[in-house]
Amino acid sequence: MIIDNSEVILSVRDLTADVDGNQILKGLNLEVKAGEVHAIMGPNGSGKSTFSKVLAGHPAYKVTGGEVIFKGQNLLEMEPEERAVTGIFLAFQYPMEIPGVSNLDFLRVAYNSRRKHQGLEEIDTFDFEDLVQEKLEIVKMNPSFLERSLNEGFSGGEKKRNEILQMAVLEPTMGILDETDSGLDIDSLKIVADGVNQLASPENATILITHYQRLLNYIEPDYVHVMSKGRILKTGTKELALQLEDRGYDWVVEEAVEVGAK
Repeated sequence: MIIDNSEVILSVRDLTADVDGNQILKGLNLEVKAGEVHAIMGPNGSGKSTFSKVLAGHPAYKVTGGEVIFKGQNLLEMEPEERAVTGIFLAFQYPMEIPGVSNLDFLRVAYNSRRKHQGLEEIDTFDFEDLVQEKLEIVKMNPSFLERSLNEGFSGGEKKRNEILQMAVLEPTMGILDETDSGLDIDSLKIVADGVNQLASPENATILITHYQRLLNYIEPDYVHVMSKGRILKTGTKELALQLEDRGYDWVVEEAVEVGAK
Protein backbone atom coordinates (compact mmCIF):
# COMPACT_ATOMS: atom_id res chain seq x y z
CA MET A 1 0.00 0.00 0.00
CA ILE A 2 1.32 3.45 -0.96
CA ILE A 3 0.91 6.07 1.76
CA ASP A 4 0.85 9.70 0.65
CA ASN A 5 2.59 11.76 3.31
CA SER A 6 2.38 15.05 1.42
CA GLU A 7 1.38 17.95 3.63
CA VAL A 8 -2.14 19.26 3.06
CA ILE A 9 -1.68 22.99 2.55
CA LEU A 10 -5.29 23.93 1.81
CA SER A 11 -8.48 22.13 2.75
CA VAL A 12 -11.80 23.61 1.63
CA ARG A 13 -14.97 21.91 2.84
CA ASP A 14 -18.55 22.75 1.86
CA LEU A 15 -17.69 26.41 1.27
CA THR A 16 -20.59 28.75 0.55
CA ALA A 17 -20.29 32.48 -0.12
CA ASP A 18 -22.45 35.44 -1.15
CA VAL A 19 -21.80 38.59 -3.13
CA ASP A 20 -24.34 41.40 -2.63
CA GLY A 21 -26.78 38.86 -1.22
CA ASN A 22 -26.43 36.48 -4.19
CA GLN A 23 -25.08 33.04 -3.39
CA ILE A 24 -22.15 32.24 -5.68
CA LEU A 25 -20.31 29.39 -3.98
CA LYS A 26 -22.65 26.55 -3.13
CA GLY A 27 -20.72 23.86 -1.32
CA LEU A 28 -17.23 23.87 -2.82
CA ASN A 29 -14.74 21.19 -1.77
CA LEU A 30 -11.03 21.12 -2.59
CA GLU A 31 -7.84 19.74 -1.08
CA VAL A 32 -4.41 20.92 -2.16
CA LYS A 33 -1.17 19.29 -1.01
CA ALA A 34 2.39 20.58 -1.04
CA GLY A 35 4.05 20.33 -4.44
CA GLU A 36 0.77 20.23 -6.37
CA VAL A 37 -0.59 22.40 -9.18
CA HIS A 38 -4.38 22.53 -9.48
CA ALA A 39 -6.16 24.08 -12.46
CA ILE A 40 -9.75 25.26 -12.02
CA MET A 41 -11.70 25.71 -15.24
CA GLY A 42 -15.31 26.50 -15.97
CA PRO A 43 -17.70 28.79 -17.83
CA ASN A 44 -18.23 32.45 -16.99
CA GLY A 45 -20.20 32.93 -13.80
CA SER A 46 -19.21 29.58 -12.34
CA GLY A 47 -17.63 31.14 -9.23
CA LYS A 48 -13.93 30.72 -10.04
CA SER A 49 -12.89 34.31 -9.37
CA THR A 50 -15.20 34.49 -6.37
CA PHE A 51 -13.38 31.50 -4.91
CA SER A 52 -9.99 33.19 -5.37
CA LYS A 53 -11.18 36.39 -3.72
CA VAL A 54 -12.74 34.52 -0.81
CA LEU A 55 -9.39 32.81 -0.19
CA ALA A 56 -7.63 36.19 -0.26
CA GLY A 57 -10.19 37.73 2.12
CA HIS A 58 -11.79 40.33 -0.16
CA PRO A 59 -14.35 42.20 2.03
CA ALA A 60 -17.05 42.25 -0.66
CA TYR A 61 -17.39 38.46 -0.47
CA LYS A 62 -19.27 37.05 2.52
CA VAL A 63 -18.64 33.46 3.59
CA THR A 64 -21.91 31.92 4.75
CA GLY A 65 -20.84 28.36 5.48
CA GLY A 66 -18.14 25.72 5.39
CA GLU A 67 -14.49 25.96 6.38
CA VAL A 68 -11.10 26.74 4.88
CA ILE A 69 -8.03 25.39 6.64
CA PHE A 70 -4.65 26.74 5.52
CA LYS A 71 -1.54 25.14 6.98
CA GLY A 72 -3.58 23.92 9.94
CA GLN A 73 -5.14 27.33 10.66
CA ASN A 74 -8.67 28.62 10.10
CA LEU A 75 -8.16 30.93 7.14
CA LEU A 76 -11.59 32.48 7.48
CA GLU A 77 -10.69 33.96 10.86
CA MET A 78 -7.73 35.87 9.39
CA GLU A 79 -7.76 39.42 8.05
CA PRO A 80 -6.59 39.80 4.41
CA GLU A 81 -3.17 41.17 5.42
CA GLU A 82 -2.68 38.27 7.85
CA ARG A 83 -3.46 35.79 5.09
CA ALA A 84 -0.88 37.47 2.88
CA VAL A 85 1.97 37.34 5.38
CA THR A 86 1.02 33.77 6.33
CA GLY A 87 1.59 32.69 2.73
CA ILE A 88 -1.48 33.29 0.55
CA PHE A 89 -0.78 35.16 -2.69
CA LEU A 90 -3.39 36.19 -5.26
CA ALA A 91 -2.33 37.28 -8.76
CA PHE A 92 -5.23 39.37 -10.02
CA GLN A 93 -6.94 39.06 -13.37
CA TYR A 94 -6.89 42.87 -13.54
CA PRO A 95 -3.92 44.14 -11.46
CA MET A 96 -4.50 47.53 -9.86
CA GLU A 97 -2.51 50.66 -10.67
CA ILE A 98 -1.24 52.61 -7.64
CA PRO A 99 0.18 56.00 -8.69
CA GLY A 100 2.84 57.46 -6.39
CA VAL A 101 3.99 54.12 -4.97
CA SER A 102 7.08 52.79 -6.70
CA ASN A 103 7.21 49.15 -7.66
CA LEU A 104 10.41 48.74 -5.64
CA ASP A 105 9.00 50.31 -2.46
CA PHE A 106 5.85 48.22 -2.71
CA LEU A 107 7.84 45.02 -3.06
CA ARG A 108 10.22 45.93 -0.21
CA VAL A 109 7.44 46.75 2.26
CA ALA A 110 5.53 43.58 1.37
CA TYR A 111 8.69 41.46 1.61
CA ASN A 112 9.68 42.87 5.01
CA SER A 113 6.15 42.44 6.33
CA ARG A 114 6.34 38.75 5.48
CA ARG A 115 9.80 38.48 7.10
CA LYS A 116 8.51 40.15 10.26
CA HIS A 117 5.68 37.63 10.44
CA GLN A 118 8.25 34.85 10.12
CA GLY A 119 10.27 36.27 13.00
CA LEU A 120 13.09 37.43 10.73
CA GLU A 121 14.84 40.80 10.61
CA GLU A 122 13.94 43.27 7.90
CA ILE A 123 16.56 43.74 5.19
CA ASP A 124 17.76 47.15 4.11
CA THR A 125 17.12 48.85 0.78
CA PHE A 126 20.48 47.93 -0.77
CA ASP A 127 20.26 44.22 0.07
CA PHE A 128 16.68 44.15 -1.12
CA GLU A 129 17.61 45.70 -4.46
CA ASP A 130 20.16 42.91 -4.96
CA LEU A 131 17.49 40.32 -4.21
CA VAL A 132 15.00 41.89 -6.63
CA GLN A 133 17.57 42.07 -9.41
CA GLU A 134 17.86 38.27 -9.27
CA LYS A 135 14.08 37.86 -9.36
CA LEU A 136 13.73 40.14 -12.37
CA GLU A 137 15.49 37.50 -14.46
CA ILE A 138 12.62 35.09 -13.82
CA VAL A 139 10.09 37.31 -15.61
CA LYS A 140 12.49 39.02 -18.05
CA MET A 141 11.63 42.50 -16.75
CA ASN A 142 13.77 45.61 -17.24
CA PRO A 143 15.08 47.03 -13.91
CA SER A 144 13.62 50.41 -14.90
CA PHE A 145 10.17 49.03 -14.01
CA LEU A 146 11.18 49.06 -10.34
CA GLU A 147 11.29 52.87 -10.28
CA ARG A 148 7.89 53.30 -11.91
CA SER A 149 4.63 53.57 -9.98
CA LEU A 150 3.05 50.19 -9.31
CA ASN A 151 1.52 49.00 -12.61
CA GLU A 152 0.93 52.58 -13.79
CA GLY A 153 1.29 52.73 -17.56
CA PHE A 154 2.19 49.04 -17.73
CA SER A 155 0.82 47.02 -20.63
CA GLY A 156 -1.42 44.05 -19.85
CA GLY A 157 1.48 41.64 -20.26
CA GLU A 158 3.77 43.78 -18.09
CA LYS A 159 1.17 43.87 -15.31
CA LYS A 160 0.85 40.09 -15.38
CA ARG A 161 4.62 39.62 -15.33
CA ASN A 162 4.79 42.06 -12.43
CA GLU A 163 2.36 39.84 -10.52
CA ILE A 164 4.70 36.90 -11.02
CA LEU A 165 7.62 39.08 -9.91
CA GLN A 166 5.73 39.79 -6.69
CA MET A 167 5.19 36.07 -6.22
CA ALA A 168 8.89 35.42 -6.83
CA VAL A 169 9.88 37.97 -4.17
CA LEU A 170 7.31 36.94 -1.54
CA GLU A 171 7.67 33.17 -2.03
CA PRO A 172 4.14 32.30 -0.86
CA THR A 173 3.10 28.84 0.24
CA MET A 174 -0.07 29.07 -1.85
CA GLY A 175 -0.08 30.98 -5.13
CA ILE A 176 -3.51 31.64 -6.67
CA LEU A 177 -3.44 32.87 -10.26
CA ASP A 178 -6.80 34.29 -11.33
CA GLU A 179 -6.85 34.13 -15.13
CA THR A 180 -3.27 35.37 -15.32
CA ASP A 181 -3.21 34.18 -18.94
CA SER A 182 -6.09 36.39 -20.11
CA GLY A 183 -5.05 39.03 -22.61
CA LEU A 184 -1.49 37.74 -22.99
CA ASP A 185 0.21 37.24 -26.33
CA ILE A 186 2.10 34.00 -26.80
CA ASP A 187 5.49 35.45 -25.80
CA SER A 188 4.17 36.94 -22.55
CA LEU A 189 2.25 33.76 -21.83
CA LYS A 190 5.44 31.71 -22.12
CA ILE A 191 7.36 34.09 -19.84
CA VAL A 192 4.62 34.04 -17.20
CA ALA A 193 4.29 30.26 -17.38
CA ASP A 194 8.04 29.77 -17.18
CA GLY A 195 8.12 32.01 -14.12
CA VAL A 196 5.40 29.98 -12.40
CA ASN A 197 7.25 26.75 -13.20
CA GLN A 198 10.51 28.10 -11.79
CA LEU A 199 8.79 29.10 -8.55
CA ALA A 200 7.09 25.73 -8.01
CA SER A 201 8.65 23.59 -5.29
CA PRO A 202 7.82 20.60 -3.06
CA GLU A 203 7.02 23.06 -0.26
CA ASN A 204 4.45 25.22 -2.05
CA ALA A 205 1.36 24.78 -4.22
CA THR A 206 -0.43 26.64 -6.99
CA ILE A 207 -4.05 27.10 -8.04
CA LEU A 208 -4.48 28.21 -11.66
CA ILE A 209 -7.86 29.67 -12.59
CA THR A 210 -8.29 29.74 -16.34
CA HIS A 211 -10.82 29.49 -19.15
CA TYR A 212 -8.42 28.06 -21.66
CA GLN A 213 -6.38 24.92 -22.03
CA ARG A 214 -3.50 26.81 -23.70
CA LEU A 215 -1.97 27.85 -20.36
CA LEU A 216 -1.79 24.17 -19.42
CA ASN A 217 0.45 23.55 -22.44
CA TYR A 218 3.15 25.38 -20.47
CA ILE A 219 2.21 24.68 -16.84
CA GLU A 220 1.29 21.04 -16.38
CA PRO A 221 -1.28 20.58 -13.61
CA ASP A 222 -1.52 17.60 -11.32
CA TYR A 223 -5.29 18.02 -11.24
CA VAL A 224 -7.87 19.78 -13.39
CA HIS A 225 -11.20 20.70 -11.79
CA VAL A 226 -14.34 21.75 -13.63
CA MET A 227 -16.41 24.29 -11.74
CA SER A 228 -19.99 25.28 -12.47
CA LYS A 229 -22.64 27.08 -10.42
CA GLY A 230 -20.43 27.38 -7.38
CA ARG A 231 -19.28 23.77 -7.12
CA ILE A 232 -16.53 21.55 -8.46
CA LEU A 233 -18.34 19.00 -10.61
CA LYS A 234 -15.50 16.93 -12.02
CA THR A 235 -11.79 16.36 -11.36
CA GLY A 236 -9.23 14.78 -13.65
CA THR A 237 -5.76 15.15 -15.12
CA LYS A 238 -4.54 17.36 -17.95
CA GLU A 239 -6.47 15.07 -20.31
CA LEU A 240 -9.68 16.52 -18.89
CA ALA A 241 -8.57 20.00 -20.02
CA LEU A 242 -8.05 18.66 -23.53
CA GLN A 243 -11.56 17.19 -23.49
CA LEU A 244 -12.96 20.55 -22.41
CA GLU A 245 -11.14 22.23 -25.29
CA ASP A 246 -12.86 19.87 -27.73
CA ARG A 247 -16.28 19.47 -26.13
CA GLY A 248 -16.91 22.55 -23.98
CA TYR A 249 -18.44 22.39 -20.51
CA ASP A 250 -22.05 21.31 -21.12
CA TRP A 251 -21.30 17.59 -21.05
CA VAL A 252 -19.73 17.88 -17.58
CA VAL A 253 -22.80 19.68 -16.24
CA GLU A 254 -25.12 17.12 -17.83
CA GLU A 255 -23.07 14.26 -16.44
CA ALA A 256 -23.23 15.77 -12.94
CA VAL A 257 -27.02 16.13 -13.21
CA GLU A 258 -27.36 12.50 -14.23
CA VAL A 259 -25.21 11.33 -11.32
CA GLY A 260 -27.20 13.47 -8.88
CA ALA A 261 -30.47 12.07 -10.14
CA LYS A 262 -29.45 8.47 -9.36
